[in-house]
Amino acid sequence: MLPLKGITVVALEQAVAAPFVSRHLADLGARVIKIERPEVGDFARDYDTTVRGMASHFVWVNRSKESLTLDVKQSAAKDVLHRLLAKADVFIQNLGPGACDRLGLGTAELRERYPRLIICNLSGYGSTGPYRDRRAYDMLVQSEAGLVALTGTEETPSKVGISISDIAAGMYAYSGILTALLVRKESGKGTAIEISLLESIGEWMGYAAYYTAYGGTAPPRAGASHAAIAPYGPFKSGDGKEIILAVQNEREWARFCDKVLCRPELKSDPRFISNPRRVENRSAVDGTVGAVLQTLTTQEIISRLEDAQIAYARLNSVQEFVDHPQLAARDRWRDVDSPVGPLRALIPPVTMEGVEPVMGAIPALGEHTDAILQELGFDRDTIVAWRKGKII
Repeated sequence: MLPLKGITVVALEQAVAAPFVSRHLADLGARVIKIERPEVGDFARDYDTTVRGMASHFVWVNRSKESLTLDVKQSAAKDVLHRLLAKADVFIQNLGPGACDRLGLGTAELRERYPRLIICNLSGYGSTGPYRDRRAYDMLVQSEAGLVALTGTEETPSKVGISISDIAAGMYAYSGILTALLVRKESGKGTAIEISLLESIGEWMGYAAYYTAYGGTAPPRAGASHAAIAPYGPFKSGDGKEIILAVQNEREWARFCDKVLCRPELKSDPRFISNPRRVENRSAVDGTVGAVLQTLTTQEIISRLEDAQIAYARLNSVQEFVDHPQLAARDRWRDVDSPVGPLRALIPPVTMEGVEPVMGAIPALGEHTDAILQELGFDRDTIVAWRKGKII
């Protein structure tokens, strides 16, 4: 069983946010037709060449799709688009501000022409307001949202190391589309969904926003430590490995002092008597904890933490994540085909009983163009002429 079998998605998409949405729909069985520029394609194809010549971002968010090259600015291409949309259930786009309106694909026009169509518009800042026409990329939105100011060390603000604004917007668009499909099943009518990167990452900034608005100051940048909980962060063992500790409440702090540090007197130390006091005296907390842990091996620390039932993690590298024994034990990896041969990919994080995600091939640029056009009723001579005219 594939939950979205029979659903057709037309995606006028580029970069990360919209492709992330449509890939998740494809994972559940939707047919996703990805429209790309002739000759060059989605510019994310050229971000890097690290995956045997393919770009890592593109490989990540474009499996299980059909690639149709189309110069959407040409009148013949617009006919193709409308034939596709007449049969589609979902239209996703994240072109530059105003681009779809200029192409005659504005929301109002599409809603009138295709009343059952679900339209999903992704943008940096939304369709109204003073930032409407600004181009927006992930790090720019992280900066506007205050996330860069919040992340990093006390001395150095830093962006999050993955495309988190794109991912946030993509996940809200994905859940919004699924909701709209449920509504359409009852009402018979499509709808329009608008998602902005700023508002999506803004939702994820909730704790920091409340802390700042009502506390008068922003949470301090604390590197890999937690800004509002202590001890919570990285500590070195005597053999040089880093372990992340997470002491969440007073019961855990008491067990931590007794069984890990073997210093029960610290429980009644006025500097450490509550989490707010430990945060105020973070340097003393970190120094005291660090001094003990540096006398122990990594395995000794882990044994004590497990005995005390204190949460911890190893500070893994990305390669150690790729090789993580938990992922292997849970059979989370699959091979997907691509123009450069089979590639490993993680299956989606939602495990649904009776559903095996599609995990189809990553398409070559324009790989499905001829087949889709023939399906829409265009003959071979037209297709050849369009290719010569760079319409496809």
